[in-house]
This record gives sequence, structure tokens and C-alpha cells, in this order.
Amino acid sequence: MPHLETAPSPAPPSADDAAPAAWAYGANQDLAARIRCHLFVVAPNNSGSTFLHGALAACAGAWALPVEGQAVGGYAGPVTLRGARLAIWADSPRKMALFADPARHDWGRNRKTWYFHARARCADASVFVEKSSQHVLQVPQLASHFPDARFLFLVRNPYAVAEGVCRNYRRRFGGPSEADFRLEARAARHVINCLAHQRANVDAGRASAAGSRGIAFTYEQMCADPVALARQIEQLAPALGKVDLRPALPVKGRYCEPLRNMNSDQIAALTPRQIAAFNAVFEGHRPLLGYFGYDLLPAAQHQPAANAI
Repeated sequence: MPHLETAPSPAPPSADDAAPAAWAYGANQDLAARIRCHLFVVAPNNSGSTFLHGALAACAGAWALPVEGQAVGGYAGPVTLRGARLAIWADSPRKMALFADPARHDWGRNRKTWYFHARARCADASVFVEKSSQHVLQVPQLASHFPDARFLFLVRNPYAVAEGVCRNYRRRFGGPSEADFRLEARAARHVINCLAHQRANVDAGRASAAGSRGIAFTYEQMCADPVALARQIEQLAPALGKVDLRPALPVKGRYCEPLRNMNSDQIAALTPRQIAAFNAVFEGHRPLLGYFGYDLLPAAQHQPAANAI
């Protein structure tokens, strides 16, 4: 997995800048004058971005939202959160074009809205941290509209992501039965399209010396060595202060525990037929999977666990 080059940033806050017990709220601050860096977590949904965002939001130098930026009141642009039609938002070119179209977003208004709803542990924080899953399609817009925009490009094992997409969709909306596999095909197309855009994001950042700065990594790397990744993030945005990816954090109201690799649990939940349905899409994109260090999983050799999710 390639890593992007980073350039020097403003000096981090001193060790004396301890976070107070109570939150500071953007509605009571002039964040337009205070924020100097915007750090975006760019990751497909179900890739570990909620945990990562929560850990970054706990930094002394961070302003962040308690929810995804697309979910706050006043957000000006299409969102993935309203109903079943856009819940799987990258399975077709038409839907991706909706989220990638600059004319459908008012980023100036969104910046003011995010600043108003943001909170920090230290009122003197100067880094704004944000994550919304469709940012995978919006990196050029974010780089153009947010001063000193920096990016964390995150991907995850495609089978674990597709399993989470299908499970969460059926939990919320029902939809095709597990014997139908239309949903599995949509989820697999969603994953492949997200990975293709993420590769373009990474390649564009590496190719342009004047481009936005960031680092690229996988969920698996984050879980295997969170300390090393934390040091990389500190180098990318020193004004965050100390980054710690090890404490237990709540994720989507479902669990609260330290970072661990959940791939085996989620892949164990898949049946051989589901694996085959994913592979029908994935097998035409082996070079793309290989770019991120992934390969096809043989469906015939996979047996779902009895206690699967």
C-alpha cells in the first residue's frame, strides 16, 4: 500500500495544553479565524472510519462533529442517510455522479454549518476533523474549498466491507433475501467503485507536488500497528497533539472496545454462495484489489462459522 509524502505543518500545541473536562462548542467560537488545518478521513463505509474519527476527535488539537458531516442540520448537498435508494451510494455511475457533482454542494455553507456544530476538548484547537463516507468521491472539491486540506485514505478487506454493507442494509430496510443475492451484487459493485476512486485519490496525491497532502493505509495496517499509524498522523497534522488509537471507543451505538481486526468475524459470517456472488464482481478487478494488497477468497474453501454475525 503506497504512502503519500507530507510537508511540514504548524507546530503542535505544547504539553501544557490539557483538554478541559467540558466540551468547547463551535457555536460560541470564531472557528473561521481559529482553524488552520482541515483533516478529512476518506474511506468507504464499513471500513473502520468511525473508530478512527472518534480517536482523532479526542485529540487536544481537534475540532470535530459528533456525527458524520452529512448528518448535521443545515448540510447543503446530497446525503446517503435518507432511505434505501442512496444507502448503497456507489453501485451505479448515476448515484456516484450525484455525490461527485460540485454544483450540488455548497461547501462554503457546509463549512459554516460544520464549524457551528463542532466541538473540542480545548477551545484553542486548530485542526478540524471530518469524515463522511462519500468523501471518497469528493477529494478534489474538499481540497479546493478547505484551507490546508489533508487526507487519511483508508481502505479495508473488500469481503468484510461488502458483508457489512449487506448486513446493515438488511437490518435497516429488509430488501432481497440472502438467497436472492441482488444485494450482494450491489454491495460488491459499491466496494469496487469505492476502491477505484480511492486508488485515483491516492495516485493523484502522489503524482502532484502541489496537491493535497495525506497518507494512505489499510484497516488491517491500522489494527496491526496503531502506534505507528498514530505517529504518521501526528506528522501529517502536528497541531492535533498526541494521537492515541488504542483506547476503547463507542462505534455506532453497537459496541465500545479497543481497536481490533474484525475481518475474520465478518468473513466467517459469509456463506460460500455469498462469497461466489461477491467474486462474480471482484474477479474482473484483480489488479485493483492487488493494488491495495487484497485477492479473491475461494468460495469453495470457505465455511461460515456457526456463531457468525
